[in-house]
Amino acid sequence: MELSRRDVLAALSAAGVGAAAGCSVLPRRDSRPVGEHEVATLVAVAEVVYPSDVETVEGFVRDYSVERVRGDDDYAEGVSVAVADLDDYATDWYDGEYVDLTRTQREDLLDVMGVDTADPDPNGLAMERVRYYLVNELLFAFYTTPTGAGLAGLENPPGHPGGTQSYQRGPRR
Repeated sequence: MELSRRDVLAALSAAGVGAAAGCSVLPRRDSRPVGEHEVATLVAVAEVVYPSDVETVEGFVRDYSVERVRGDDDYAEGVSVAVADLDDYATDWYDGEYVDLTRTQREDLLDVMGVDTADPDPNGLAMERVRYYLVNELLFAFYTTPTGAGLAGLENPPGHPGGTQSYQRGPRR
């Protein structure tokens, strides 16, 4: 299952960023409101939390995440702090940054932090910030796309045109 340019635009539109204002082009990669390390960490988190059969995760996450934080300095700062929190845990447990860990170590680290059961809170503890800024944001982006929604059995997510036939037929099996 491949994430496309259309998926990036759908996710941005659902988040109320760029595409919602009628933007028809993808974000430029020449201007980054967050650094390369933050983007690489978001990609590494997505590789753990997205279904394993999803392809083009890196391009999707890079395009979505960079545009998502553009123009929102507070949100960009929150992403940076959450990445630093994640790296602190990675250093304590594995003597390296999150992006340098194996997929299994990355998954284990999120479990050790308790991210899966943490309440998302932008001003909370480390695991709550990681849940809010990294995990929940990535899952929101994925499942608001036609590709992600289709994987979850939602063939016609809000804002995705499909006509009357899309809601009258049953899910594909």
